[in-house]
Amino acid sequence: MRDTLKALEELQKVDVQIGQLVKSGSENPKRLAELEAELGSVRSAVEAERRKLEDIEKQKKATEELLAADRDKVKKWEARLTEQRSPREYTALAREIDIAKKQNQTGAEEIVELARQVEATRSDLEAKEASFAETEATLRAEMKSLRDEMDALEGRRKELEKQRATAAKTVPEAMLRKYDVILKRRSTVIVPVVNGACSGCHMNLPPQQYNQLRTHARIEGCPSCGRMIYAPEAFEPESEAEA
Repeated sequence: MRDTLKALEELQKVDVQIGQLVKSGSENPKRLAELEAELGSVRSAVEAERRKLEDIEKQKKATEELLAADRDKVKKWEARLTEQRSPREYTALAREIDIAKKQNQTGAEEIVELARQVEATRSDLEAKEASFAETEATLRAEMKSLRDEMDALEGRRKELEKQRATAAKTVPEAMLRKYDVILKRRSTVIVPVVNGACSGCHMNLPPQQYNQLRTHARIEGCPSCGRMIYAPEAFEPESEAEA
């Protein structure tokens, strides 16, 4: 039984390391996802500003083309003005020319305003692109660090899994099955009895069970938490009693 206890304790040492390893890296995937989302958000803001600039430039170009066409139309009307044979026709065409010129003036003012918006938006875009470049570098550096850490943890986990497989081979099959069942519920499976209490849940054992554990080198189940328990003094070299 002494060999079984030693085998179980060695197995537990490996499982504790695996548990700590998993816990230490448990937040990494979540943090990585947060960083990727943050990077995507910053990138989207830059792309939105770029689309805004493109839209204003398109609007400005369309307005300029329309104004050019309207000005040509006014020139043609002005050329026809002297050809009008009656005062009524002359007055009507002159009125149309006057209305068109006012519309053209409004169009010219709109182009000036759009040009101002283009410059302002271009300046904002350049600032956001510069800020994005810095933010991207920072975020990607942290993401790389996280991925490197995750790779290292995964490598270490695989090493520990190999050690666990080796340690598990030294545990009797029936005992190993029981151990694995408890491991699904507890971070520690086998613990010593200290001052008559399970050191896992700190509940006192029934006196009869405690006495049996002290006088016989055996491994039993804690009636409170279900962990495997033993009395260290029963496994001292001078004690040869076996269950």
